[in-house]
Amino acid sequence: MSTTETVESPIALTDTATSKVAELIAQEGNADLALRVAVRPGGCSGYSYEMFFDTDIAADDITAAFDGVKVVVDPASAQLLTGATLDYKDGLQGAGFSINNPNAQRSCGCGQSFS
Repeated sequence: MSTTETVESPIALTDTATSKVAELIAQEGNADLALRVAVRPGGCSGYSYEMFFDTDIAADDITAAFDGVKVVVDPASAQLLTGATLDYKDGLQGAGFSINNPNAQRSCGCGQSFS
């Protein structure tokens, strides 16, 4: 049994992102998976985003649920993600997840890192 506390998530998911994550989890066939969103040092602007499915949830992780999709953020990343929104676009210019982060003062051309 996990002692992880569910509180307000530092990052929000749009309805489109929530649907896509739910679809990807269903394809994995493991309902225990959570989407981990993290910020790591690196990238061309100082920090880069990392997103992956995880079942290993630490006691100090911040967890939230969006229409049944569990999202997990570690405390250090939470400070850099507060107020951010994860979206999913599926269009002619390419499909993928993007993070709109009001804490990012500048980002690189690829959109994968920020400072």
